[in-house]
Amino acid sequence: MGKVNQHRKYVLLVGDGMADYPLAELDGRTPLQEAETPNMDRIAAGTLGLVKTIPHGMDPGSDVASLSLLGYDPLLFHTGRAPLEAASLGVPLTKKDVAFRMNLVTLEKRSDDEIIMVSHSSGDITKEEGNLVVGSLRQEMESPGRAIYPGVAYRHLLVWKGGPEEAPTIPPHDVLGQNMASYLHGADGNPIPALIRSSWGILDGHPINGQRRAAGKNEANSIWLWGQGKAPALPRFRDRFNLTGGVISAVDLLKGIGIYAGFHPIHVEGATGFLDTNYQGKAENALKGLEAYDFIFVHVEAPDEASHNGSIKDKLQAIQDFDEKVVGTILEGLRLFTDYRVMVVSDHLTPIVKRTHTADPTPFAWASKARLEGGPSDASFSEVAAHESGLHFEKGYELITSFLFDSAPYP
Repeated sequence: MGKVNQHRKYVLLVGDGMADYPLAELDGRTPLQEAETPNMDRIAAGTLGLVKTIPHGMDPGSDVASLSLLGYDPLLFHTGRAPLEAASLGVPLTKKDVAFRMNLVTLEKRSDDEIIMVSHSSGDITKEEGNLVVGSLRQEMESPGRAIYPGVAYRHLLVWKGGPEEAPTIPPHDVLGQNMASYLHGADGNPIPALIRSSWGILDGHPINGQRRAAGKNEANSIWLWGQGKAPALPRFRDRFNLTGGVISAVDLLKGIGIYAGFHPIHVEGATGFLDTNYQGKAENALKGLEAYDFIFVHVEAPDEASHNGSIKDKLQAIQDFDEKVVGTILEGLRLFTDYRVMVVSDHLTPIVKRTHTADPTPFAWASKARLEGGPSDASFSEVAAHESGLHFEKGYELITSFLFDSAPYP
């Protein structure tokens, strides 16, 4: 396997859902090809390729993909999305606890037979609004053995002692614009739809929804439970690679993975998970974190959210902001370190035309200090260039060892 360089710093930069399909609106180019990304292109001059972060048969979520990127085989270590978020929120899980992701969503209830999933995020509800809504839900829906915990914006948590771990659930971002009536009124013994429906009466008249309705915004008129599981047992990253680590993300899911891996969560003021996130702050905190830790994992959600919303314009902006304010700032700051290696990757594809994730292989690139300071190149960080490189990691969890160890084919 080789030996980790103990004097080198390592940075893993994830632009969530950046990768995409060619779009007619961009003359057959992808957003990564269309966007101005000089800093990611510099990294692509090193080692460029494709990585399959989603094992066959698994849901193509950021939880599965990020486990792969950090060297954990999801087939062995993935127990569900929600328990990872519980770790980030500081919610301890007993062996009997089943954690559920609880989204605040917008449903258009046209009739009993037609209930449309309009927004998986209640129209990007704010953190302050979301917490007020969840406060009311806690008062009305909590019971012995079932507790609700506030998260950020539309992302919250429900923990159910002895809950239905194997119950069929649906990621709401996978069914945008679809009729969910048959699921919500199903009579197959699944208790989840009934629990979702029990939130409607609480939320219909909520003051926050009245304000959003008056402002022409989507309402948080339903909860949506999904991604359930029990606490995973991840071996510590330091025990595996002898490297200390930090994690930076606005998303509890990613912070939770980092915590289970033994990373220190680094808080960034103004990190929202949307286009208004504090990109610069994430980069500056990552550089500061490298003074204390060997490895920093930086995650930016904005490109993924733009894809879910179906906005090419916003996705291009998110990619360019990520490249300039995160990747560019970090590359400049890394010059002060004696040695380093940096990787940029799209954890999975989130195609605009689908408005949800896919399991296609996704592009990555990494480069060493020597390569990055070796002069200009004409490389490009894109899906097409990564495919043409001929380098493909079929087992996504093997990529990290190639990035960390000197035995990998570095330039």
